[in-house]
Amino acid sequence: MIQNQEYKKKLIARGITLGRKTILLIDRFPNKKSAWVIADQLLRASTSVGANISEAQAAASKKDFINFLNYSLKSANETKFWLILSKDLSNILVNDINILLSETIELSNILGSSIKKLKNIE
Repeated sequence: MIQNQEYKKKLIARGITLGRKTILLIDRFPNKKSAWVIADQLLRASTSVGANISEAQAAASKKDFINFLNYSLKSANETKFWLILSKDLSNILVNDINILLSETIELSNILGSSIKKLKNIE
């Protein structure tokens, strides 16, 4: 049980870190209309990842817990889309975007694996 709690804490921390790093990245986007639209969508998607992981901790059932992780996974996948699209905004930011994209892919893989394991335990 202790390992499970530690795992949950680390997962929440990764979700929060993703949101924070995305906010810092967005603040460096160029000041143009296309960047505003991408920034808005990216901000919503990336912060939703951690929010849903956190919300899962208060789930009423295992099914509810899995649903919240699924929402997180969907938001992580959307975050990947907006990060890829944001590479067109500025050549200066491409390296930082790639780093954040790698972290998002890793978190998506963890979420996907967790969901799969939880469904197999049912």
